[in-house]
Amino acid sequence: MTKILIAEDDDHTRDALREVLTMEGYEVIPAGDGLQAVDFFRVENPDFVCLDVMMPGLNGYEVCKQIRKQDEKVPILFLTAKAEEIDTVLGLELGADDYMTKPFGVKEIIARIRAILRRTASRGAGKTDDDFTMDDLRIVPTELRAYRDKQEIQLSPRDVKVLRLLFDRRGKVIDRNTLADEVWGVDYFPESRALDQHISQLRKRIEKDPSQPRIIRTVHGAGYRFE
Repeated sequence: MTKILIAEDDDHTRDALREVLTMEGYEVIPAGDGLQAVDFFRVENPDFVCLDVMMPGLNGYEVCKQIRKQDEKVPILFLTAKAEEIDTVLGLELGADDYMTKPFGVKEIIARIRAILRRTASRGAGKTDDDFTMDDLRIVPTELRAYRDKQEIQLSPRDVKVLRLLFDRRGKVIDRNTLADEVWGVDYFPESRALDQHISQLRKRIEKDPSQPRIIRTVHGAGYRFE
C-alpha cells in the first residue's frame, strides 16, 4: 500500500485530505506541524509527501530540506495558499516534484499525486516485475494504469489491490468478506455497499462488456473470481 505523509497545520484541510486519500486506498500519516513531519518521515518511511508551506515549528521549505538529506528520491508535493512565482521556484529548487495552490479540488489533488507517482516510478527504470495480465488487460501497478492494445485505463491503488488479489488467487472464488478485509481493511463495514459499488465502477472501466465480465466474474451467493 502506498504510504503518504501529509504535513498540514490546518485541521480541516488535513482531515479532508486524509479521508479522501484513505478512500482511494492510500495509507495516510497525518502530521500537524513541521517538526512532527520530520519525525514521522524518519520513522514511517513514506512513499509520498504532501507539505504545507506555512507551518509552525518548521515551515515546508525547511521540512523539505530535512527530508532531502535523508531521501533524495521520495516524491514531494507542496501545498500552499501562496501563488507568487518566487515561492514556486524556491520549492522546486529545494527538491519538490510539484506545487499546488489552495484551494484545490479533490479530483485535482488525486490526479496530481497519481501523475507524480507515475513520473517518479518511471525514473527508476522500467521495472516491470510487478506487471500482470488478466485476459487481454495488462496491469502496471507502479503506474496505476492498465493497458488494452492502445487504450490506457487509469487505476487507483484500491483498484490495483482488487485486481492483484483476484489474479493471485485465479480460479478460486474470493468471498466478499475476504475481499473487503484484504482491500478495505478497517475502513470497511460489512453492511456497506462500498465493495459492490467499487466492483461495478471498476468493471465499467476495465471490461470490454461490463454486462458480461471476463475479468471480474460474479459467483452468485459466493463472491468473485478471475479464471
